[in-house]
Amino acid sequence: MRSLKNSGIAILLLLPVLAACTPSEADNKAAAAAPPPAGVSVVTVVPESLPVMNELPGRIAPTRIAEVRPRVSGIIVERVFEQGSMVKAGDVLYRIDPEPFRVRVASAEATLQRAKATQLQARQQADRQQELKQRNIASVQQLDNAVAALAQADADVALAEANLAEAQLNLDYSEVRAPIDGRIGRAIVTEGALVSANGAESLATIQQLDPVYADFTQSANELLRLRHAYQAGSLASQASAPVKMKLDDDSDYAHPGKLLFSEAAVDETTGQVTLRGEFPNPNGDLLPGMYVRVLVEQGIQQNAVAVPQQAVQRDSGGKALVYVVDTKNVVVSREVQVDRSLGNRFVIAGGLASGDRVVVEGFQKIKPGAEVAPAEWKTAAREAEGTATR
Repeated sequence: MRSLKNSGIAILLLLPVLAACTPSEADNKAAAAAPPPAGVSVVTVVPESLPVMNELPGRIAPTRIAEVRPRVSGIIVERVFEQGSMVKAGDVLYRIDPEPFRVRVASAEATLQRAKATQLQARQQADRQQELKQRNIASVQQLDNAVAALAQADADVALAEANLAEAQLNLDYSEVRAPIDGRIGRAIVTEGALVSANGAESLATIQQLDPVYADFTQSANELLRLRHAYQAGSLASQASAPVKMKLDDDSDYAHPGKLLFSEAAVDETTGQVTLRGEFPNPNGDLLPGMYVRVLVEQGIQQNAVAVPQQAVQRDSGGKALVYVVDTKNVVVSREVQVDRSLGNRFVIAGGLASGDRVVVEGFQKIKPGAEVAPAEWKTAAREAEGTATR
């Protein structure tokens, strides 16, 4: 009984203390015990003009190809070039046995000398007949015969000179020369082989590899969509479309190129249009037949919206969504339509407006409806610069 009396007295003594604690103070203590809003990094959506970059598959092709062929028939006596080396236009590649052609040159020279001797005799005869005619000693018929003989002698000299030029030209052709600058491939024939001016097989192939062509294809539907965008004004056309290249190992090619043309016809089997770009190749890194990916800038999209790729999440149904911080610093989930990728960013076709603050970092600490403490993403400027340089 004495213990119960002591407990009752203790409770009575605590009642005034509990009464002194007001509801507002209790709420403040509860608020102090609650965790602060989670910190997140955000980017503010700002419409901008972004290039429309398309990455298209292609193959490298030489700018010029020349098949080395003999222009006279004969036996190959020497191969001068080194296989796989660079050659200049006019360099001697093969030598065909020149002796038969030298004999023909000598014969043509002798024929020319004989024709000139006959020409001299005919001229002297024509001059003599002209003098006799003036003295009324020779007849008109004799003079005419002498003039005709001189004309025939002149024609024989011209024919002999042409035959000599042809023989000399064939002698020059016994040295097979490079028609263009470039890299020469393997030797198809060797010394001792008989080659013919009318043969179907070439002696070697020269390819000009600086600069080179990159032939790539694009869907005709995509080109048509771009054309409609130009006409609608949502896409600004590029007067000279810059092109860049990625190699098969996904590395960037150091030298930018230029777009030359696109085919005027669509391939019936693939529905693709072939385009051609030109790239410098000073180090010889690009070889014919090499697979590459060409990045071509085909226009400028006005008032485009882009966010870092890491800001775009996927729900269980595969739909793209982002977390947006509203004016009260509360997180809301918003579904977006991703148009295309541009460097490290996604271009958003719908779902975002200018001024929206999109969460980029801190997803593990938030959920829709949660209050956050947003801070501007520090690397946003560098990401934008990276996109612009791609």
